[in-house]
Amino acid sequence: MGFNRRKFVQAAVAFGATAVWGIESPSRMAWRESRHHFPEGVASGDPDSTSVMLWTRYPVEGRTAARLHLEVSEDQAFQSVVARAETAILAEADWTCRVLVGGLKPAAVYWYRFADPEGFGSRAGRTVTAPAKNDDRPVRFAFISCQNANDGAQNAYRRMIFEDERAPPQDQLGFVLHLGDFIYEIVWYPEDRPQGMYDRRVRDLVRYAHGEKIDDFHIPTDVEDYRAVYRAYLHDPDLQDARARWPFVNMWDNHEFSWKGWQALQKFGNATRPAQTRKIAANQAFFEYQPARMRRPGGASLDKFDAPHVVDAPIGKFDRHGLGIEPNNLAAINSLKGYRALRWGRNVELIVTDQRSYRSEEPLDREEAKAFSSKDFPEFVPEEAMAILDAGHSYNGGNAPAFIRYNGTDIPNFRRDAPAQTILGEEQKRWFLEQLRKSEATWKIWGNTTATLDMRADPQNLPSGLTRPWPGAGYAGFGGGDHSSAYVERGEIYDFIRDHGITGFATVAGDRHSFWAGLAAKSLPPNNFEPVGIAFVTGSVSAPGLVEAFEHSFPKQHAMRSLFLGQGPADLVAQPTINMLLRDGVLSCLEYAKSGDIGKARAVSNPDLSPHLSFVDMGGHGYAVVRATRTTFETEFVCIPRPLERSDRPDGGALLYRAQFESKMWRPGGSPKLEARILEGDPRFSIART
Repeated sequence: MGFNRRKFVQAAVAFGATAVWGIESPSRMAWRESRHHFPEGVASGDPDSTSVMLWTRYPVEGRTAARLHLEVSEDQAFQSVVARAETAILAEADWTCRVLVGGLKPAAVYWYRFADPEGFGSRAGRTVTAPAKNDDRPVRFAFISCQNANDGAQNAYRRMIFEDERAPPQDQLGFVLHLGDFIYEIVWYPEDRPQGMYDRRVRDLVRYAHGEKIDDFHIPTDVEDYRAVYRAYLHDPDLQDARARWPFVNMWDNHEFSWKGWQALQKFGNATRPAQTRKIAANQAFFEYQPARMRRPGGASLDKFDAPHVVDAPIGKFDRHGLGIEPNNLAAINSLKGYRALRWGRNVELIVTDQRSYRSEEPLDREEAKAFSSKDFPEFVPEEAMAILDAGHSYNGGNAPAFIRYNGTDIPNFRRDAPAQTILGEEQKRWFLEQLRKSEATWKIWGNTTATLDMRADPQNLPSGLTRPWPGAGYAGFGGGDHSSAYVERGEIYDFIRDHGITGFATVAGDRHSFWAGLAAKSLPPNNFEPVGIAFVTGSVSAPGLVEAFEHSFPKQHAMRSLFLGQGPADLVAQPTINMLLRDGVLSCLEYAKSGDIGKARAVSNPDLSPHLSFVDMGGHGYAVVRATRTTFETEFVCIPRPLERSDRPDGGALLYRAQFESKMWRPGGSPKLEARILEGDPRFSIART
């Protein structure tokens, strides 16, 4: 026990948390709930089988430091207190505190609360520890992403709480995996967009004290600005209640730092600029507001972030993997390491990766890549061009072409001498593959903040006369930014899984503001289609999706409109046929626009377009729930209406549909299968052909 306790304390220091080892004793803390003293509520995060990290914020005016008391109990009435602590809070840490509590029982529910020396107390929070390593019980968790409180409501959390409170104990969620865009650093002020965002009201959410205005939006420039947007989000009652009910496992995506940010760079329009000071500020605010077992450089303070000193220096040199080796860049991205693995019993190992801090530049975000776009074929990019640009000098066995043919023109291959794109970076990818190789869990779940499932269409099959012929060769993709177009790196990962006989590989992801379910495969027809796992993407909590954007921006007279927003003869409004486009192809969309008959539309589906997809809904909001057992992996999509305003219903409002997907464990060398069921509602353009 002494050795375990020493290791525990050492780990707490690395994570920047006060260490508390549970010892059972009666409550001795004066406490009377006073939520206005703790305006951002309480939270817990990253539980293992014997410990969990607890969090709160207690702002004090006119001082630089204060003390808080903490109690952890086995019961909600705090009659069986198992741990207590006193912890420091500092103005330098924006009055936040992190306490790692150990010596707890596996798979147990605990309650916790904070109080100041006068007895003014936080709300009571609830948390759950993970099952022991060899515990065979099912694991149930939710995964979510993309909550934009500036122009939407967080009704998904209220629905999640409502259903979980009414579920039997064995069916309640063990944790919530938040896959990024917890905040949106891009903020619109109501006066800058009086017309709103689509049909949404722009809320006066936060005003940056030191922010910068770009076009009609504002961005943070220092840690005070980043802190301000976290505080604004945590004043949302539904989000705050969710953090008080479950432990969260949090990972950032792009908006926790910068919309088109990568490494310690920001990009707006065609200008890419160094932003090491802002990357540090973003990491510091994340560290202060998210209780997570993320590591900082050695020697860091226990009570505060201890931001390394950096300057915004140009990054002039990149290594062979596209990593900027400028010292300020390296200091910024390494100031907080988010990738980590967490184990829940025998059946789940969650391997969480960082898709933003170590990635190379997105090829299709380069100015030169605009040559592969056409107003006649909106959104479409030739899949062949995407593959060539992704691979760089490694394409075709090291014989990358000097030019790429498109639209009757030979376009220079601007990445002919560049390395293949990486999203994980060399060091993280090596760690990730080793975690997969050595994992003994039934299901190895990749918590990837961005999607991996291919997103493509077949404009080569368009009938003549609708518009001019597709100027590309073969299929079209929809741009890049994630592993759906990082073909080389994704192929390396999936080949590793195949070659090492790894079974039970599943990916859960966010970022796309849409629901996806399918099979993880290195390539699609006409290349070999060999799935090695299953993959899912959750719809956004509140951020707008592509269907909503198209409804307000896609030209009504465009020849291609029916592929994205089709309208059958009996339809009063346009329908989300983009879901059918991605899954069945252009002929299905055109047939639906002609007849309004989904059966006829599916009858002309292109079987080679998307054999990997079981479901896609490009307009879905809500969350997803996983249930993993020794033999099966179930994922359920819970889709709610567009969250334009907060619902006053205890269930968070109406439910549009509930879709479930089940995969049985497959043998090494075997192929995973995915069975889809619609439990409620009718997502009629989203489900796979039968």
